[in-house]
Amino acid sequence: MKVLLLGGAGDMAVEALRELNRDAKDVELVTIVDLNAPKAEATVKDLGLAYRTEIVGHDIFDAEWLRGQAKAHDVVLGFAGPFYKTEAYCAQTCIEAKTNYVSIADDYDAFLAALELDDAAKKAKVKILTGFGNSPGITQILARKGYNSMDQCRRINVNWAAGSNEAVGATNLIHLFYIFHGTTLQTFRGKEMAVKTGDGRKMVEFPYPMGWLPVYYTGHAESVSLPRNLPGLEEATVHGGVQPPYIPMLVKGFNKLGLFETHERRRKAANFFHRIDSIFTAGGLDKSVGRIDVYGIDEGRAVYRYYTYIGHIAQLTALPAVQAAWWLKKGKFNAKPGGVYSGDRILTEPDEFLTELIQRGLEIYYHE
Repeated sequence: MKVLLLGGAGDMAVEALRELNRDAKDVELVTIVDLNAPKAEATVKDLGLAYRTEIVGHDIFDAEWLRGQAKAHDVVLGFAGPFYKTEAYCAQTCIEAKTNYVSIADDYDAFLAALELDDAAKKAKVKILTGFGNSPGITQILARKGYNSMDQCRRINVNWAAGSNEAVGATNLIHLFYIFHGTTLQTFRGKEMAVKTGDGRKMVEFPYPMGWLPVYYTGHAESVSLPRNLPGLEEATVHGGVQPPYIPMLVKGFNKLGLFETHERRRKAANFFHRIDSIFTAGGLDKSVGRIDVYGIDEGRAVYRYYTYIGHIAQLTALPAVQAAWWLKKGKFNAKPGGVYSGDRILTEPDEFLTELIQRGLEIYYHE
């Protein structure tokens, strides 16, 4: 398999390189694209990868160049964010190149923008797998499992939390600032409506050692993908938080000061705080978690199931994307036509995919 890895020097992408090494004999080439080529070179040297790599320091927004690179590979892995700027562009370029694309895109508006390319992807017979990471990604696949487990699924509530002592780069901070800025879409009583991010505070019990934590409306993609792909849902929400819990409050305070109004402001703030990251990491866990609560009717009775997972954020994010790339290569998605797919849409029967993720080392628990 020939892989074009966009954003290949980032913390999440490094874990993808490690995971690809698990099946190194079947990896012909990984081309790592990142503006920080020296960092990518140092990373590859440290990892001691068993497959061939090429490192290219090039701007992915050179569309003609990216299209040519995509054509020369079997699959493009999208790890270059922020995805509200990159996702639709990368998806469009891969459609033009007629090369399948798998991303870890997490922003709700990035998902909606990519979804507008569904007809073009179908016509080109290209599969765009958007949001195959942690949240969205694992969350949507578990939501689909819960949805399938009952006759009538009426409500799905997705909750995630990140430990602040996880290794993440400045781009991840840009994403954090973005999802606590402005509004997002959630579904209540069968109607999609805009809500203010950072509102909707509630307490959620996550797996140990996270425990109880406050979470808030955040702009991840599950709240827009689930009601579009799972008929009959009356409610679909996504809440997110950070441990320790003062961090969302700090971010919300900065947001009120106007620090996150534009991408450029978010970029500058992220670069500043990344240099003094102790303001975020002090007292934080080095694990991230998710919990998906599913409610409905089965055999005439009200039923409730929930699903949890825990792990390092880079593994939770990278492993589903790498596994999806292998499934594309092995033809496991061949029964589906070209199009734009989130995990809850393409994995109509998700058990095999989830089992493989567990075999790869992810801690995923079913409470049924």
